[in-house]
Amino acid sequence: MSRFNSDPNPFDEEEEVNPFSKGSSVPASKARIPPFGHEPMGFGHNDATVDIPLDTMNDSKKKEKDLASWEADLKRREKEIKRREDAVAKTGITPDDKNWPPFFPIIHHDIANEIPIHAQRLQYLAFASWLGIVLCLVFNLIAVTVCWIRGGGVKIFFLAVIYVLMGCPLSYVLWYRPLYRAMRQPKALKTDSALKFGWFFLFYLVHIGFCIFAAIAPPIVFHGKSLTGILPAVDVISDHLLVGIFYLVGFGLFCLESLLSLWVLQVSGIGCGD
Repeated sequence: MSRFNSDPNPFDEEEEVNPFSKGSSVPASKARIPPFGHEPMGFGHNDATVDIPLDTMNDSKKKEKDLASWEADLKRREKEIKRREDAVAKTGITPDDKNWPPFFPIIHHDIANEIPIHAQRLQYLAFASWLGIVLCLVFNLIAVTVCWIRGGGVKIFFLAVIYVLMGCPLSYVLWYRPLYRAMRQPKALKTDSALKFGWFFLFYLVHIGFCIFAAIAPPIVFHGKSLTGILPAVDVISDHLLVGIFYLVGFGLFCLESLLSLWVLQVSGIGCGD
């Protein structure tokens, strides 16, 4: 009986004893240490598992593949553009990017860098001739407008507008641009250059004929007072002095343009002979 009384009852609640307190005689083996539970480890701790969807990973890989493909295509295009630029540079022909006039570029023009030195004089003279015919036609419109206001009739005004709208671009396309391209053409394309020179001479003769005709302005083909020639100037100066002065200035401009054009034709003939 004494043996059973001395054994501890397993069902009895054990007394909680602090093993670290002073005077405690309970063995360390009987000390009760609370088990470690699933408690929060600290601020911001989260034991939840992050699930990354498979579709998101696939989309990311697809985007990387598309980006690599786009980058490879871009490099291929850059190489192609570089190859074309090198091919153009070897032929000696530069692209016709619009750079003149500087404030509103409408044509390509760079005599100093594209035309050989021995041909620059002719090209500058031809360019002055083209600017001259533009000036003549614009001033002709101004003079005819003054005449129209003074009672000259609306018909001559519309004809002067047509001269400006057709004469300026046609003179550039028909004779100045062919001369410019022929001058900058590489020696390997002499046949093409000869054709451009022939085109220039043909239409430049027409240009000179028009300038001489406009300086006289007889009342045939064109309506007489729609051009500021000497005959309309003599006709209107007696009625309206101001209109007559405008017409005389226009006559002088057409005369100067005719002389300059003949000079260009002479210089271009010498240049072609060389």
